[in-house]
Amino acid sequence: MKTRKFKWILIMVLAFVLFESCDNDDDNFEVITNEEVLEATDATTQLILDWNNVWQSVDRYSYGMRPTATSRALAYIHLAAYETSVSEMANFSSNESRLQGFSINENQRPDIMDLDIALNACYARVMNHFMHNISGDLSASFDLLEDEKESVLSQDLSTEIIENSREWGNYVAQRVITYSQTDTEAEQQILNPQPFTYEPPIGDGFWTYSADEERAWFPNWESVRTFVISSAETSSVPPSIDYSETVNSSYYNQMNEVLELNNTAKEDDNENLWIAEFWSDDVEGLMLSPPGHQFSIAGQLVSQFDLDYERTLTLFLKLGFSLNDAAVSSWSDKYEYMVMRPNVYINEFIDPDYQTNLYRLVFWPNPSFPSYPSGHSTFASAAAGLFINEFGNNVDFTDITHEGRTEFRGTPRQFSSFSEMAEENAFSRIPLGVHMRMDCTEGYRLGYEISDAVNGFDLTSN
Repeated sequence: MKTRKFKWILIMVLAFVLFESCDNDDDNFEVITNEEVLEATDATTQLILDWNNVWQSVDRYSYGMRPTATSRALAYIHLAAYETSVSEMANFSSNESRLQGFSINENQRPDIMDLDIALNACYARVMNHFMHNISGDLSASFDLLEDEKESVLSQDLSTEIIENSREWGNYVAQRVITYSQTDTEAEQQILNPQPFTYEPPIGDGFWTYSADEERAWFPNWESVRTFVISSAETSSVPPSIDYSETVNSSYYNQMNEVLELNNTAKEDDNENLWIAEFWSDDVEGLMLSPPGHQFSIAGQLVSQFDLDYERTLTLFLKLGFSLNDAAVSSWSDKYEYMVMRPNVYINEFIDPDYQTNLYRLVFWPNPSFPSYPSGHSTFASAAAGLFINEFGNNVDFTDITHEGRTEFRGTPRQFSSFSEMAEENAFSRIPLGVHMRMDCTEGYRLGYEISDAVNGFDLTSN
């Protein structure tokens, strides 16, 4: 009872801290947490879930990161958590030998320590570091959770054990942060995600921008570090149909499909509109990021299957790696093939009054990067492939990520398999009006290729 009572007190305190920040940052600020607090039998797993939950609340308001820098942040955050714990995980080993340039001195690890306190300290350090575009009040929510958790976890422990544990968690966090900073390409691009020095190539059907707000978003992300599979190692498939302005050509027909599905969803207020908005994850300040949505799903699955902390940490680590590598490969292909967005084509050649179903939710409805392949679709299967490997494909699952939201259609959706869920997510971009079918098809294929590689990434002892 004490643990359950503490969790609800903590959520209320965090809600107050986050709500107070609305006076300084955003008049529409609203805390989001899962209506149902996710629970696990394993105490360390519960700690991980609680940190994942508060991260999701912060992710919504992390401006200028999604989805690429967010994917990268998740990879390093969960690398740090795994490395903090791996010495106590039977049959698993550090990634020091697998990741070039990454080092941890195991001699720094105290003989006597408490894993939960170490993990708690580690999460606080890395989340504060990698979630960099947030307000001070939101950053304080990490410190608050750390202090509240430690006050409970420290009961009946000596000062020496508490200090040893905290020092180990902070040490590992700093080693991971230092490792991340050797990726100078990523570090520089995060500071300047829309470089004015970049001008897109000109060609028929090529993506371009019409105003400075729409300039290329992370156009050089292909040079960012990957953990398992690089963009050079993934297969890069050119668009399946050639650009054409001819009525009834294959290209025209795919664009017209976007128009028809988008408009029908809007006019009929049908399930396609629910699907489009449920999986959108596009709007900062309103929704989780696409990678964040996948971690929400992962947390729900950890609770549903009541995983121990070892399986939870390895699942989160591999999910972070998969989403990071998916972002790098999909962005590499986007800026290689330079396919224009549907609304530009549709406005010019089919319907000058066309508006996407994203339009009512965001000021600038035309995403600031090329269309092919769809990043959303890539993330969908890059995550689903891991879930299938961990739990099997045919699993009854209800995604409650947006439960209780009324600003968009967030009513939970039910699935009987992860492949069904991933396919719905991948192709939700068509009725949303922001991708044509070939974008989604290729992203969906690419994500599974990446998840296959990550599933083969051996974390067991050498």
